[in-house]
Amino acid sequence: MKNASISYQKVLFGEIHLDEPLLDDKRHSLQESLMRVGFELIDNHTGSLIEKIKKYVIQKARNEAGQENSLKLSIYLSAKLNYEYTHLSSVFSMVEGRTIENFFIEQRIEKAKELLVYGQMTLSQIAFELNYSSPAHLSNQFKKVTGLTPSHFKDVGAVKRKSIDKL
Repeated sequence: MKNASISYQKVLFGEIHLDEPLLDDKRHSLQESLMRVGFELIDNHTGSLIEKIKKYVIQKARNEAGQENSLKLSIYLSAKLNYEYTHLSSVFSMVEGRTIENFFIEQRIEKAKELLVYGQMTLSQIAFELNYSSPAHLSNQFKKVTGLTPSHFKDVGAVKRKSIDKL
């Protein structure tokens, strides 16, 4: 922001609070600078909301939501974003072409893959860590998403893992 001579109030994770609206040339310059380092400028409300939904879903899927991990996903998102879940769900589905629940499942399975590849936890421990009701439930979802059983995936290793930026 300083290099682009753009005045701002504060920078938070994923957000920049500007002092004043950007002129077109400054916006274009900022967009190019961000793209060079792997970021993109999201300056509309819907795009910003989608990014926040993804951020909170990933935190919850990875069991990083602290005490709020015990909350149902819909309640957790509504509390974090101050919107009814039905609104969040319809906006997300319209823009992303998939449901929040499907995105959540994909994220949980990616975390399960990571833990399987590390090889330090049993399937039961992974199921518990990711708040699955049972190892069988995790195993069934894992097979639906990946086409492999967790044990077969463990044998083939990280070949089937997607990097988080590809999800």
